[in-house]
Amino acid sequence: MTDELLATQRAFSADDFRSRFQNASASVPLHQSADAGDHRLNSDFQIPDEDTLKKAAVLMGVIDRPEGATVLMTRRADHLATHRSQVAFPGGKIDLEDPSPEATALRETWEEVGIGEANIEVLGRSADYISGSGFRIKPVLAIVRPEFELVINEDEVAEAFEVPLAHVMNRESYTTDSRVWGGKARHFYRIPYDPLPSHNMIWGVTAGIMRSVLDRLYP
Repeated sequence: MTDELLATQRAFSADDFRSRFQNASASVPLHQSADAGDHRLNSDFQIPDEDTLKKAAVLMGVIDRPEGATVLMTRRADHLATHRSQVAFPGGKIDLEDPSPEATALRETWEEVGIGEANIEVLGRSADYISGSGFRIKPVLAIVRPEFELVINEDEVAEAFEVPLAHVMNRESYTTDSRVWGGKARHFYRIPYDPLPSHNMIWGVTAGIMRSVLDRLYP
């Protein structure tokens, strides 16, 4: 790693991320801002009726590494019925027993990768993300203390890895792509990252949530 790259990564610290979140939320909490979602890149996208949207929550965990903060990512297990093998945040469906989206994100993080609440400082939520697959996803932003040991739940997760915050909070890291779903071209964000194999490409909803956070915290 070059000295310049190392200096850039160190500039993107967990403390700075926390401060940016607090400043951005000082007047209007981020989760009360306009919804993010697939409609941002697709003008013909029809947002489903609210009653039909399935509720989910994910944890965007920023790990407090001294050499520069990173973001915790997972690759979904290859045998899952939906979104198998895709890169994602820890998270899942909001259960009736969950008292809040934050509780859902914490529960799912523990169940998927074994990181418990003692190592997680919840900052708050970002704007909801409405997906073309019919979900209203509530992103929970948090700082993760690095003193954890991953315990991968192979029923849900194939692997977990970290991506530098400096990379995903940089507009130059983003490209757009499109695929045909239901006979229509659908556009979405991609975040190439050279150290990751091609099957770990960050794209779709996960990249869209990151872009929404970037737009609010790193304008």
